[in-house]
Amino acid sequence: MQEARPKFSRERLFQQDLQARVEGRLATLSRSKYGGLRIYAKTALLLAWAGASYWGLLASAHWWQMLPLAVSMGLALAAIGFNVSHDGNHGAFSSSRLVNRAMGGMHDFLGVSSYVWRWKHNVFHHSYPNVHGLDDDIDLGALCRMSHHQRHFPHQRLQHLYMWVLYGLIVPKWQFYDDFVSVTRGRVGDHSFPRPRGTELAVFVLGKLAFLAWAFLIPVLFHPLLVVVLVYGFVALVQGVTLSVVFQLAHSNEETHSFSAEDSGAVAGREWAVHQVETTANFARRNRLLTWYVGGLNHQVEHHLFPRISHVHLSAIADVVEQTCRDHGIRYNDHPTFRSAVASHFAWLRDMGRPPVVAADAEAA
Repeated sequence: MQEARPKFSRERLFQQDLQARVEGRLATLSRSKYGGLRIYAKTALLLAWAGASYWGLLASAHWWQMLPLAVSMGLALAAIGFNVSHDGNHGAFSSSRLVNRAMGGMHDFLGVSSYVWRWKHNVFHHSYPNVHGLDDDIDLGALCRMSHHQRHFPHQRLQHLYMWVLYGLIVPKWQFYDDFVSVTRGRVGDHSFPRPRGTELAVFVLGKLAFLAWAFLIPVLFHPLLVVVLVYGFVALVQGVTLSVVFQLAHSNEETHSFSAEDSGAVAGREWAVHQVETTANFARRNRLLTWYVGGLNHQVEHHLFPRISHVHLSAIADVVEQTCRDHGIRYNDHPTFRSAVASHFAWLRDMGRPPVVAADAEAA
């Protein structure tokens, strides 16, 4: 049975003030909310990176050549997801709906349904981040406990160790299992959504076929099937760990708050924008290289508040968002480095893996 969805407070004082200040900053910089020439140039560069890595894998004859190229391919595919399809699916890449759909469709070419992603990520996750029963991103079942509101299992005592490896399985899980189950059932977790039809269904099918063609059918013309499967697995491992870690650092850590859909009052009494800030954390936002690579997703607070602003502008509005939070007495979660964010996520996994009584005793001590 689908959980009832609590409604946030109608108060929008913080959000209105923040909106005005951010629009003022973009106007001062003479920027629109879309990516402009910068994101087109970046897209071309990332596609060239992935293409060169792919060509190198096809042409390689030895494992010691394939290994670094597989790492490069995995990192390039993750970067395309961060920078291109993520902005496209949020409608932030371009003012053109057609361009946004095309760039969002890079998800499909990489084997992950953009249709399912938009429902799972844009609708369910962005509406209620860190709300157990509503945010499917923190619901990993018995595999991992991500919230105080979730049931504890004995094996989760070790989740702070084994999850780093399992993060690498998320991409093939999306490609070969989650998408098909979601479309067949018309559900993502506890949420129902309309099954794709017409053009959306065609994109779903053609996307899966295109992925199978470039990932398996073309490579098998150059290499034995076993080699192709092993290389795919390693590329997916690198891609999956990279994607998972970046997204997990934003919400599953010691600083962010979590809630339960069953306690609707805790959510309903909060302003939507305040909830976004308090359930989200930034990391290493002054690291320009990392910011470029992850598509600004280390500025996760800004992204959750303004998901339709292209990632190329998030650095420019971060100080405005931080100051507005201070002026309204709202905690702005910001890890200064990537390392500190990883440490916080590790500690969160460890604490959530402890039996609730033990965790309570530890806090009391």
